Amino acid sequence: MTVITHRTTETTHSVSRHVPGPLHATLLGGTVPLFLGALLSDLAYLRSYHVQWSNFAAWLIAGGLLFGGLAMLFALVNLARARIKTGRPLVYLLLLAATWLLGFIAALEHAKDAWATMPQGLLLSALVTLLAGAASWVGLSGLRAGGEA
Repeated sequence: MTVITHRTTETTHSVSRHVPGPLHATLLGGTVPLFLGALLSDLAYLRSYHVQWSNFAAWLIAGGLLFGGLAMLFALVNLARARIKTGRPLVYLLLLAATWLLGFIAALEHAKDAWATMPQGLLLSALVTLLAGAASWVGLSGLRAGGEA
């Protein structure tokens, strides 16, 4: 009786190129609540017309830009170190860049007089929050199942 065994060849790849490190993940995860807080502050300003809500939104956007910019720097380094420069790492970097660019435009919009920020500031805050959520989803999805997304 002959037993045939099949050897499976496993392809190994460096998970570290696709999974953000602790600092990178913290910076990336911090963008969502900051931009979401700006969106909620804009909604509060829309309902109450208290100028301080617009100021809160401006500061939260500035924090989101800081965190997002640093996360984008990490993503750029990870993409430069990756063997394959397409796919999820490139999409992740492009989402972060779009988030940062629209966030910067939102910051300029929020630099205006509080009344002048509506409705453009609110719409930009909503778009930036969605983009930050999508970037975080793509960036942190490598943490599931041992880095394979």
